[in-house]
Amino acid sequence: MDYDRLRGMGVAMTTPFNTDESIDYDTLDFHIDYLINEGADYIVALGTTAETPTLSREEKTELEKRILDRVAGRVPVVVGIGGNNTRAIVDELSHTERLNEFAAILSVVPYYNKPTQEGMYRHFSAIAKASPIPIILYNIPGRSGVNMDVDTIIRLARENPGKIIGIKEASGNMEQASLIITRRPEGFLVLSGDDSLAHTMIGKGGDGVISVLGNAYPRQFTSMIHLSLDPERHDEATPLHQSFSAFYSLLFKDGNPAGIKSLLHHMFPHYNEVLRLPLVPVSYSTRAALGQELL
Repeated sequence: MDYDRLRGMGVAMTTPFNTDESIDYDTLDFHIDYLINEGADYIVALGTTAETPTLSREEKTELEKRILDRVAGRVPVVVGIGGNNTRAIVDELSHTERLNEFAAILSVVPYYNKPTQEGMYRHFSAIAKASPIPIILYNIPGRSGVNMDVDTIIRLARENPGKIIGIKEASGNMEQASLIITRRPEGFLVLSGDDSLAHTMIGKGGDGVISVLGNAYPRQFTSMIHLSLDPERHDEATPLHQSFSAFYSLLFKDGNPAGIKSLLHHMFPHYNEVLRLPLVPVSYSTRAALGQELL
């Protein structure tokens, strides 16, 4: 596929639950249609925002099928397949049904066991060798406990052309993001993993965002990202970027995806504000503050 289609505004989609914590497939279908009809460029399924660590293998398989069927080729779909056990990821790749229907996999830097840079390099090299579809790296040291260095990212990109096609960069370090953008091989995507930094990162040459806020405001956030990507209109995006400033902090005050699920419940009351333990809903004060900021 044309990987330029993964530039722009991708949505790290939530997993809606019923009050008994089973997956609410009716709301899932509604949400997919809402995102696509409101202009999201693509969807990222089974990432952090989807509460994937709390889903069973059977639930993940059913979600993969349901999302692909509902999207029906209208936009690309990226699927999260990652973890801290390289052999288990390679095995999952071989057993994921309809894997070739996804545009790419999003694979996080291994968490908890804190590999070295060489360990990260070998981990992603093994995944690249095993995967029949391209890989987007996901660097998020706040969750994984380790940062993937620029040298490691560029090494993986250069040694795996057409296989490792980009990175979701969520280190929060703009100097690191700038170095990746400067040193990357042609065609390698650099996507912001932080909504609040997307406008700035695009200004330095980045390619877009994988967004949490886009779950609620896909039309407005996509507009901001597209303006940011247009060199002649980048400054026009600044007021839109600033209009989201309250959300940038409130959505993560009590953790993700608690904040975005609260906001979605404000907007669409049938979207239950239900999370699976160990995650819990936002506090009363955060919920009230989100309600006051509705666009």
